[in-house]
Amino acid sequence: MEKKLTKSDNKMIAGVCGGIAEYFGLDATLVRVGYLGLSFFSAGFPGVVLYIILMLIMPQK
Repeated sequence: MEKKLTKSDNKMIAGVCGGIAEYFGLDATLVRVGYLGLSFFSAGFPGVVLYIILMLIMPQK
C-alpha cells in the first residue's frame, strides 16, 4: 500500500500537523509543538505562510 500525505481527522485547525504526524508515524502533539517552535524561532511569518499553503494543497482523506 502506498502512503500518501493527507489531512488528518485528528485536527486542531485544519489537520495539517496531524496528517504529517500520521504520515511519519509520530505523535500529533509532538509535531504540533515542534511546528510551533520552528515557527516561533523563525520569526513566525514563514511558519504561518507554510501552514496556509499546506492547508490549501493537502488533500482530505
